[in-house]
Amino acid sequence: MSLFVKIVNNEVKQVWDTQPPAGESGWHSAVEVKPDVVENRQALDGHTFDITTDPVQIVYAVRDITVDERKAGLISLAKFEFQQVVNEQLQIEMDDTDTAGDLDAVSAAKAVKDAKIVAINTATTHEDLDVIS
Repeated sequence: MSLFVKIVNNEVKQVWDTQPPAGESGWHSAVEVKPDVVENRQALDGHTFDITTDPVQIVYAVRDITVDERKAGLISLAKFEFQQVVNEQLQIEMDDTDTAGDLDAVSAAKAVKDAKIVAINTATTHEDLDVIS
């Protein structure tokens, strides 16, 4: 994907992923510079522009993910997975057939969710969370 930045008074004013209008001044080609991140430990965190290079570089920063951030994400995922089972069984109930949703499937999914959340809340390190996820 091609990127273009419009620079006015040494500041980036716009970034486009489509060709800018022909003849409009201030546009320069740009490239993204994304550093490697350690999965489940780091994330991209904003960016800056290096307008002294050609093409202009869009340089991304990296930040560490805290254990608490990761725990919150894993808890949300466990809740989402449970909700998916509930939604599937509810859809069966809502269909115009005589088929009933499986309450045992919902109960089992709830037990799995609750156990995951207990394990997640007990974890204190990324390594503990690696075992769970």
